[in-house]
Amino acid sequence: MARLEQPTAAAEGQGELVVDPVLRQHYRFEPLSDDDGDFLRIHTWVQPGGGVTPHVHPTMDERFTVHEGEAEFLSGRRWTAAGPGESAHVPPGTRHSYRNRSNEVAYVVCDARPPETLQDFLEDAATLNRAGVLTRHALPKTPGAVLQAMVLAQHYGDMVELHFPPMPPRPLQRLIVPPLARLGARRGYTAGPVTPRR
Repeated sequence: MARLEQPTAAAEGQGELVVDPVLRQHYRFEPLSDDDGDFLRIHTWVQPGGGVTPHVHPTMDERFTVHEGEAEFLSGRRWTAAGPGESAHVPPGTRHSYRNRSNEVAYVVCDARPPETLQDFLEDAATLNRAGVLTRHALPKTPGAVLQAMVLAQHYGDMVELHFPPMPPRPLQRLIVPPLARLGARRGYTAGPVTPRR
């Protein structure tokens, strides 16, 4: 796998960066509040070829703004390209994704409200991805990785619905995720910064 490039100078000196080598991005989290309540600002440096798979936040509103480079955003069934200064709004319950198909790092800022458990989920997913047990397409390489992924999917299921791929279609998820998550819990896997067994 190619080495991740370092983010731009905008990332320096402003908090810890979380590296996700599978999704090919760096995050920095900034919990904030305004007159409308609490929200989470996520500074994301998306490497060429990086991005996230389709998913839904049932009750979370997100606004993505591109500050450097170019990113593409999926909202529903339509992809839209955005450059510096352009935004994409994702209302609650909307299937969405983003990707960087350019040759340059894209710096994207997302405001998510309410923040719910989004930061914990992204940190846990990055921990799993850094363990080297998932493929580039976020598919588990080992039975232990399958169980850890199911534990995370179950734990964060109220906040995020993960779609196919890499997760099975939603009707199948309802059948297999709960029992596999229980098995994973019995094996000692938890939602949290735990390196999974191989």
